[in-house]
Amino acid sequence: MFGFGSLMWRPGFSFAERAPATLYGRHRAFCIYSVHHRGTHERRGLVLGLAPAGSTRGIAYRIDDGEWESVQAYLKEREQPTETYVESSASARLQGGRLVKALLYVSDRGHAQWAGALTLEQQADLIAGATGLSGRNVDYLRDLVMHLREEGIKDRDMERLLLLVEARERAAQAGEIV
Repeated sequence: MFGFGSLMWRPGFSFAERAPATLYGRHRAFCIYSVHHRGTHERRGLVLGLAPAGSTRGIAYRIDDGEWESVQAYLKEREQPTETYVESSASARLQGGRLVKALLYVSDRGHAQWAGALTLEQQADLIAGATGLSGRNVDYLRDLVMHLREEGIKDRDMERLLLLVEARERAAQAGEIV
């Protein structure tokens, strides 16, 4: 299993091994409208997906054969509540250089919640002020950036996005027009 977002620090399943890995051909992006966990139908937020092109540093998990069925069922429930992701597999390169086949959930570009390739400014506009059942959208982004740093992953786009969102939220608190 390849984790690129909250699965990196909160997998929620048993695993036999955890290793830093890089996935090629997809990149981490706020490319899915959130109308449940980090936004509402009236005020959409954004959540992460694996968008086409580029590469993503994340975590690969090795699951024991005896655990695989229950882990896969858990992941379907966790990652597929509105079916915005498509289950797929791809090769990921572990930190030591070895290639492994990994299960991953990629963004369904045909889904109504697919936001596509938004600019960082557009992403910041959607994330700033959005709140859903799981809390504030900015907290999700802040949590991501903090955990990426802890893993030694420098994601310049996510770092810049956090700065933009925090600036918008400070301006909104001060009553300024953003």
